[in-house]
Amino acid sequence: MNIHEYQAKELFRKYDVLVPEGHVAHNASQALSIAEQIDGERWVVKAQIHAGGRGKGGGVKVTDQVEEVGQLADQLIGAPLVTPQTGPNGRTVHRVLIEQAQDIAHEYYLSLLIDRASQRITVIASDAGGMDIEQVAANTPDKIVREAIDPAIGLQDFQCRKIANGIGLRSKQIHALTGMLKRLYRCFRDSDAQLLEINPLARLDNGKLVALDAKMNFDDNALFRHPDITDLRDFDEEDPKEVDASGHDLSYIALDGDVGCIVNGAGLAMATMDAISYYGGMPANFLDVGGGASPEKIANAFRIVLEDPHVKSVMLNIFAGINRCDWIAEGIVQAIRDQHIATPVIVRLAGTNVEQGKAILADSGLNYIEANKLDDAARKAVAAAKGENA
Repeated sequence: MNIHEYQAKELFRKYDVLVPEGHVAHNASQALSIAEQIDGERWVVKAQIHAGGRGKGGGVKVTDQVEEVGQLADQLIGAPLVTPQTGPNGRTVHRVLIEQAQDIAHEYYLSLLIDRASQRITVIASDAGGMDIEQVAANTPDKIVREAIDPAIGLQDFQCRKIANGIGLRSKQIHALTGMLKRLYRCFRDSDAQLLEINPLARLDNGKLVALDAKMNFDDNALFRHPDITDLRDFDEEDPKEVDASGHDLSYIALDGDVGCIVNGAGLAMATMDAISYYGGMPANFLDVGGGASPEKIANAFRIVLEDPHVKSVMLNIFAGINRCDWIAEGIVQAIRDQHIATPVIVRLAGTNVEQGKAILADSGLNYIEANKLDDAARKAVAAAKGENA
């Protein structure tokens, strides 16, 4: 689950991480009122969407005229913002963050994330922060500092000093970064975060280190421990189909292809998408129905997948262990009948009660395409999406 910059900064404040003074506004008059209450000679108006690259997309404005704050907010709120991470349609801006502008001497990059290779929380930092950090990582990887944290002992002072020296900090700033890193590590660990990113982390003219930006996302499976973080979820920033799916305990992610996928198990779902790609197709989604897929759950999976107008065929790939193929088959029959599905449906069943499941489908009299193996199902699904016979 992602949260907005202003929400992440509120979490930072709870851990005494220095951030600029600022508040969120939902309209121009609120924005102007906030700016008038903030001391300073310059103000920043920042669009709040769940995507990076806002500066490149025109979503970050700076002005030294307080009356312009409302005008800039009015330009952003309600308009689509296109960034390198949003796609060509962009994301609609519903709110802006109004902050006191800072006198920046240097910009750094700092993040904590879960490194899957080492299975540890890892700090990544660079002295080349700002809008082009991706190019820095690609073209000059020597400017990136990494430090994995042993979960048995936590983040140590010597590691913080190593990171600080690696990005060119000296003297009192090393001590300041050490304290900040330890507080950020505690915030990351306490909240079951998957990513905490500050880009840029600014060294001001007065020497202070300030988090000018803040990005956090969290492990969905741990949110039951954090109702306060769950309350920060912004459904306006999510695909409505993904929100719908989560309400039915389905894991769904929309993609750009035309072959719909309904699968049980994340690993099998990934293998299914690979097989579709191998045969020249493009998966339209990732959808994992989980281990206890009832007929109603399968019917909802069909409905959500077929809400995507790009879907030309649906491939259902079930290897039943905890699941039962007869339950799955009942859900397929229910979905095709109730939803009047005309899109080609390719069904591959294996595992528990597979013969009963196949019998239910055969006796239904409905039009579907049977497949016995994964590669057979993928080949037929791709052909059906193209209007061909496999």
